[in-house]
Amino acid sequence: METWYYEVVSIDGDYANLRRTDIESDDLKLVARALLPAEIYEGCKLKYELLQYYMES
Repeated sequence: METWYYEVVSIDGDYANLRRTDIESDDLKLVARALLPAEIYEGCKLKYELLQYYMES
């Protein structure tokens, strides 16, 4: 089981751009907001584990 960590860089309508924070990367991942927690905001931290995104506390 792998766990990846992201930061929400921007939100554009029904999509959000995420950047990995657990590795060095400038690449952005475009993810449908329907797959993300409803309460996301720009700058928030997410954890991806078991095919789901979770807000980090």
